[in-house]
Amino acid sequence: MKVKNKLWLGFGFLFVIVLLFGTVCLYYLNKVADSSKLILKDNYISLNYCREMRSVLDNSIPPLTKTATERFNTQLKKEEANITEPGEEQVVANIRSAFVALQKNNNDQNAIQQDIMKIRQYIQAVEVINMRAITRKNDSVQQYIDHSVFILGFTATLTFLLLFSFSINFPGFILKPINSLLSGIRAISEKDYQARIRFNKNDEFAEVATAFNNMAGQLSEWENSNLSTIRSEKLRIEAIIEQMHDAIFGINEKHEILFINSAAKEVFNLGTAKIIGRPVIEIAKSSPAFKLIIEKAKAGETLNISVNGKDAHFELETSEINVPKITDYRPDELPVVKKQAGKVYILKNVTEFRERDEAKTNFIATISHELKTPISSIKMSVKLMNDERIGNINAEQRDLMANINEDSDRLLKLTTELLELARVETGNIQLNFVHADPAQIIDYAISSVSFQAAQKNVTLEIIKDGILPIVNADVEKTAWVLINFLSNGLRYSDAGSKIIISAANKINKVEFAVKDTGKGIDQQYQQRLFDRYFQVPADGQNNAGTGLGLAISKDFIEAQNGEIGVISEPGNGSTFYFTLPVA
Repeated sequence: MKVKNKLWLGFGFLFVIVLLFGTVCLYYLNKVADSSKLILKDNYISLNYCREMRSVLDNSIPPLTKTATERFNTQLKKEEANITEPGEEQVVANIRSAFVALQKNNNDQNAIQQDIMKIRQYIQAVEVINMRAITRKNDSVQQYIDHSVFILGFTATLTFLLLFSFSINFPGFILKPINSLLSGIRAISEKDYQARIRFNKNDEFAEVATAFNNMAGQLSEWENSNLSTIRSEKLRIEAIIEQMHDAIFGINEKHEILFINSAAKEVFNLGTAKIIGRPVIEIAKSSPAFKLIIEKAKAGETLNISVNGKDAHFELETSEINVPKITDYRPDELPVVKKQAGKVYILKNVTEFRERDEAKTNFIATISHELKTPISSIKMSVKLMNDERIGNINAEQRDLMANINEDSDRLLKLTTELLELARVETGNIQLNFVHADPAQIIDYAISSVSFQAAQKNVTLEIIKDGILPIVNADVEKTAWVLINFLSNGLRYSDAGSKIIISAANKINKVEFAVKDTGKGIDQQYQQRLFDRYFQVPADGQNNAGTGLGLAISKDFIEAQNGEIGVISEPGNGSTFYFTLPVA
């Protein structure tokens, strides 16, 4: 029988049991309700009529008035129409006779009192008859309720036993083959590809077992055919890692050495001892460089390690080893990589590049220093040529001298920036920290560019808080940064415009800013403005910079524990700012 049919039969059986139990409950509940209605329907109404008739007699002074007589007669008629118990009809007839006699004896008070007394006695007799009927019916209903409770309890117990037996036995039809299938899957997960499942019944589970056995057979064949290939691939990967010039090693999730090549052994001075499989902590005890990389070094960091008595520079790269979780596999998608199985460390030897960089820096510093002397000599010669005491020159010669002087200024500025850059790269920045007034730094910078601003007809406006705290800074280099900001602002501002120099008191720092009214800078270039040799693409005008000023400015400010940045929007000018800590 198919599993689907078994399920239909099981749930059908449950439905029939629940339906039968519900039907029995409804039947007996309706019977109890009908019996209870009989008590209230007839006997209680008769008692109500009797109470109304007694109320008329109690509230009237004999002889009865016309209104009282009509009320009593109305209730008596209703009682005559509601006779339900044996003997009740005779007593009600006696009430009628006594009531007729009471109506005839209107003047004889003694006869009236006797008739009223008879009526009261007969009314009481009707009440007694109905009360006894209520008690009798109540006893009968109570017996029926007890009988119903017994029947319902018996039915509920029988239903519970049937359902309990079903809940214990029926799941076995489903769970037994599922457990067998689960055992087979566990055997396969442990690489026991000889495991098989066999069911004697002809149902869906038998089809699943057949498919499982076919899968196990194919896995067994795959294991036997690919084992040698996997081993070969493993050896090839190990050979590739071994032949790499960069030092490389890996650790697994248990913090054990997974692999390591000869270059890494040489860097860490580990000799030829067996390393693979040993704990990382054990290796770190014998190699300080290895311990530094495992515990403190970060990816992208350049490390200085002594190898064979010589200093070598290495750039660290790391990569997580991730494998797919089996629980994340879905047939319609690729396995989801989530489980971390270790980490790979690669040390790239950048010693040669560092040496070349140092040689480049030294070359730039030497050339810049040597160029400053002839450039200064040229500027002095131009100044002398412009002196009328030496002799007069014509207008064309004066223009040539102006151009020579301008080009000399550019060359001098370039050599100065290159020299400062060389000092930054070699770590030779000499900072003279003093407690300085921000206003003094601003005045120093403005005095250096005021002549240039006047020539271009650009107004320099100063905005600063009333009382600015003293900052801890190198006045000369800070003013150099501010002058660089102002020079850039003058270069890109139109004649007749205005440049605002501001100083504001922030929390534990002072912010200096220079705002111009130039064309602004696109967002895509703002992140690279402080990179060395970077220049914003220009339209052929105002492109006289070297791309070093802002880079050097950044180094100067950060060396003083400050921050530097720019706020700009095309068409709305630019604001270059930096902050210095309060002394």
